[in-house]
Amino acid sequence: MFDIGFTELIVIGVVALIVIGPERLPKVARTAGHLYGRMQRYVSSVKSDISHEIQLDEIRRVGVEIKNSAELAALDAKQQVSAVDDYLRDEASGINKALTATAAAATGGEHPVDEPALKETPEPVVQQSLPLDEPDQNPAVDTPSAVVETARDETAGKTA
Repeated sequence: MFDIGFTELIVIGVVALIVIGPERLPKVARTAGHLYGRMQRYVSSVKSDISHEIQLDEIRRVGVEIKNSAELAALDAKQQVSAVDDYLRDEASGINKALTATAAAATGGEHPVDEPALKETPEPVVQQSLPLDEPDQNPAVDTPSAVVETARDETAGKTA
């Protein structure tokens, strides 16, 4: 803290001994030590308070940055959703216009363009069913039974 060397301490001690006297010097030294300890504790508590406040300021700043970035991300997401929504609405209106134009052309212009296209229900499409209960129609490749029987006889003869 202070740049005081050993020789300066000896000079201060000698001056204190002359000024205060040998009888009161131990009591004054004890009191000075207590005051010095209190001063050190006070300085350390002030340092810890300052460092604590600095950390709180950093945490607040980081919190504000996170909040701002979250708001920017939300705004960007809203803009993207809005752009996709506009695109889908445009595509849907284009499809509706094409359907009404096709319906009007198919019916010979009986319905106005503003009416929805084809109010009739289309005929249901019949799906082809698969024969699940019938056996496999692909013939299996037959292996010669004589070869299988010969191989069985050879393995039976080796084990017996």
